[in-house]
Amino acid sequence: MQIPRFELERWQSVWENFVELNISESGVNPFTLRELLENSSEPEQELAQLMDARLGYPQTDGGESLRARVAALYPGAQAQNVLVTCGCAEANFLAAWGLLAAGDEAIILQPNYMQIAGVAGACGAMVRPLWLREELGWLPDLDELRQMIAPRTKLIAVCNPNNPTGAVLSEETITGICMIAAQCGAWVLADEVYRGAELEGDLTPTFWGRGERIICNAGMSKAYGLPGLRIGWIVAPAAQIEQFWSAKDYTTIGVSMLSHKIAEFVLAPRQRARIFARTRRILRENYPTLREWLGGHGASLRHIPPRAGAIAWIGYSGGRKSEDIAEELRAQKRTLIVPGAHFGMEGFLRIGYGYDRQHLADALARLDEVMYGKIC
Repeated sequence: MQIPRFELERWQSVWENFVELNISESGVNPFTLRELLENSSEPEQELAQLMDARLGYPQTDGGESLRARVAALYPGAQAQNVLVTCGCAEANFLAAWGLLAAGDEAIILQPNYMQIAGVAGACGAMVRPLWLREELGWLPDLDELRQMIAPRTKLIAVCNPNNPTGAVLSEETITGICMIAAQCGAWVLADEVYRGAELEGDLTPTFWGRGERIICNAGMSKAYGLPGLRIGWIVAPAAQIEQFWSAKDYTTIGVSMLSHKIAEFVLAPRQRARIFARTRRILRENYPTLREWLGGHGASLRHIPPRAGAIAWIGYSGGRKSEDIAEELRAQKRTLIVPGAHFGMEGFLRIGYGYDRQHLADALARLDEVMYGKIC
């Protein structure tokens, strides 16, 4: 199994701590532990419980209470349908690794976070991209999906809400994808890590419960503002969870005890509602800064407003390679963005707007200098 270099993650990991301005992130400004606990009904008691926690191994698939709280997010799911993982990244890895083998085909809705595609290829599966359509608001053409289905199709992978576009699939489209998968016996793997980070409206519908071969992955890095906890999960049929748990014995074994305890606290309904409200407030307050900057560039820049996630997918004209723009911005202006090439699409940049507004404005001014020679 030869794992390809994960360009996006390596780009961020190498440089995010060595730049002045980082707008490459796709989540919101992370909580401090103090901020997380200060609005608890009993903050001193909550802190005491953490201080008194023995730092042994938690149950390696996740304790019963934590798995039950995750299951409550998915209608009809139970604790036996949940495996707790080290972030959504481990969830995606275990699912792709557990489902795919040489000779299988995996259809990946792209642009997309390229982890599942990378693991699928390393497993020997043929990766077939189904490109989301800009003219459809970064949604897929289901007729095209139907035409792509083949006897060896084992997996259809989606990210909803989408990274990098911020688009959200409709109920009708979600149902359509699940029905197409069911007709050929394929699994649907839905990365739902941005669910809860909607700018407006209701919680994004989940894929869960729409068929017998549905797997939903998520975690606390994006909508929850808690990437440092490294808590994620897989929701799947119980037999599949057992298989993924066996694979997990060969990866991280289990999450940290402190992360496990904090996750139980966060997933209590009252706390979860408070956290999602904070995330949405940050997105609504920060997005106008990005929108105003985009509006000042006329036809040279384009984007479809994101419906969820702290990310905007910006198209630009001129034909310059996205990696060249990103590298010049990093090297000369000490500012980090993500080039579209890391999502398999040239002519685009991914910009994160979930942190401080002034930080965002300053970073965009530096991007202007690199792309257009403007001194802002």
